[in-house]
Amino acid sequence: MAGQEQSVIDLDLQRARLAAASVVDPEIPVLTIEDLGVLREVRRGADDGVEVVITPTYSGCPAMNLIALEIEMAVEEAGIENPRIVTVLSPAWTTDWMSETGRAKLREYGIAPPVGKASRRALFGEVAVSCPKCGSEQTERISEFGSTACKALYRCLSCREPFDYFKCI
Repeated sequence: MAGQEQSVIDLDLQRARLAAASVVDPEIPVLTIEDLGVLREVRRGADDGVEVVITPTYSGCPAMNLIALEIEMAVEEAGIENPRIVTVLSPAWTTDWMSETGRAKLREYGIAPPVGKASRRALFGEVAVSCPKCGSEQTERISEFGSTACKALYRCLSCREPFDYFKCI
């Protein structure tokens, strides 16, 4: 009997993880929270309830309340009652947590993915950002901030198209 209960618990966690992983970022709808690395863990809480652990891309991200609600609804639709969304701020999210699939989706969507690894130098140094439209590295930053705080606005000097660059954080 105990083995059967454990199997049900494991299936619940698998269903909850699949449901939570399918939630998209409302600011970049081609990315799931799993692609972004925002989804950290799905686990059993102290009372045996399902907890979905997330880390925001930054502590003031305006999309996190909507994301938490979307996760809760998706997990409930998967048949899990009363899931809890747990927000963890430490360690802080980094673009290093983004999946390769997520980076490819960004590029296909027209947003240049983060270049390099997160570090203090990444925040202050100049990087060669390739144009997601034509692939040229002949680009220039127009503004440190793009359509959201986590993106900068660039222009390609080859195809002349403007594009967002998802900053390396």
